[in-house]
Amino acid sequence: MTALAAVPVTALYASDVRIGYGAKAVVEDITLAIDKQEIVCLLGGSGCGKSTLLRGLAGLSGLQHGSVSFLGEPLLAPHPRAALVFQQPSLLPWLDVTGNVGFGLDFARQPALERSARAARVAAAIDAVGLSTHAKAFPAQLSGGQAQRVALARALARQPELLFADEPFSALDAITRAEMQALLVELVHRWHTAVLLVTHDIDEAILVADRIVLMAGQPGRLVRTWHVDIPRPRHAYAEQVIALRLEIVGALRTGAPL
Repeated sequence: MTALAAVPVTALYASDVRIGYGAKAVVEDITLAIDKQEIVCLLGGSGCGKSTLLRGLAGLSGLQHGSVSFLGEPLLAPHPRAALVFQQPSLLPWLDVTGNVGFGLDFARQPALERSARAARVAAAIDAVGLSTHAKAFPAQLSGGQAQRVALARALARQPELLFADEPFSALDAITRAEMQALLVELVHRWHTAVLLVTHDIDEAILVADRIVLMAGQPGRLVRTWHVDIPRPRHAYAEQVIALRLEIVGALRTGAPL
């Protein structure tokens, strides 16, 4: 008997979304689905509305048109089973790593946790990003890469179904950035979390994504999609990576749909 292939389950679905200010549209005609455990990279040049779209899909800003559903329900505000990571880790300097990772778990919209369950969840998130030996360190004692690991652990502690990440590694040096990219892929597979990653870095998108979506224009629209089926780790498949990179560069130059 032939085994049946797993059917993807949608975590987030956006339909005909328009976001803008007054009569000015920043993004429009956006329809996008993100499946559970899928890493989708939203790629595009500066000014095309990538971050605006991410904030709208996360429920941080209102839509002028269209709808967004999360786990099959309308998304009208930030959801407790979604988490965000930004370019700056935004750690609270008076809290140690454990305090920063646990910050927000007691907010009203978060599920109530017993103290022991909360502590276990925080410890697991810290261990997942490789910072167990720094659990009592304060932000001033951390490197930039370590601080961003704390921000990622803080998001993971919420046990999110979907992680929204807005250029979270762009301020890091090349070596640390590569380490964080590999860590993100590892954690997605281990924690079964979907990711929408905004980036302007083609190489990052190719190395991380299951699917790359190109945004272009003003107002921004989704103009092309690539399903990245290059095996991981992708550094070992240089010829395929280079070919895809050249294809994406060509599409970015024209901003034209197929």
